[in-house]
Amino acid sequence: MFNLKGQIALVTGGSRGIGRATAKVLSEFGADVAVMARSLDKCEAVADEIRAGGRRAVAVRGDLANADEIKAAVEKVSSELGAVSILVNNAAITRDGLMLRMKREDWSDVINTNLTGVFLLTQQVLPMMTKARRGRIINLTSVVAQSGNVGQVNYISAKAGIIGFTKAVAREYASRNITVNAIAPGFIETPMTSALNETARNAMLEQIPLKRPGTDLDIAYAVAFLASDEAGYITGQVINVNGGMYM
Repeated sequence: MFNLKGQIALVTGGSRGIGRATAKVLSEFGADVAVMARSLDKCEAVADEIRAGGRRAVAVRGDLANADEIKAAVEKVSSELGAVSILVNNAAITRDGLMLRMKREDWSDVINTNLTGVFLLTQQVLPMMTKARRGRIINLTSVVAQSGNVGQVNYISAKAGIIGFTKAVAREYASRNITVNAIAPGFIETPMTSALNETARNAMLEQIPLKRPGTDLDIAYAVAFLASDEAGYITGQVINVNGGMYM
């Protein structure tokens, strides 16, 4: 299996769902992990689980809409664990609504967190990876960034922007042995999707050839692969983990 010993991973949105599963899986493969989210208490709980498994971990509070908090979080991670070599940009928010009814602040909040926050955090981490001449950046986009969806113009715009961001940064930093890839989850069982009513849930399942939702571990193992040496010749790609929902 993948050997991530000696690697320092930073996972945003690491307090629950896909982020929590990813932080734990990366630690199981040997990485030391920084768990970042807006709730420090929840991050600390995940960090405790990782420490119990024998790896180093640090919990950091960070709001991706706040550039100062991002900078402070990265400084804490690098001082306590070392230079970040794996960055997982997972954190995201939703403010759903139909296009003509969407408030400007709902547009701005989602773009600032889901896209600008990824830019700012990646910008903070890249100098460490450039110096080490090795890095793995994995960005979480979404199946809807490729297929579209009603009532999510802000979220989809940000997640589609992640795809373009991934390809651009991958080209800029390939010569430094830094790979940049995106994962596009489909319908995954997470706290975010648990709010769906039964009608919406069944409609989603009808679109999935495998006829089941994915799990947070389905995404976490894909992240671990892209973070590994085995994926060293993959960059600028969007890996679809969606049970065939979008082909």
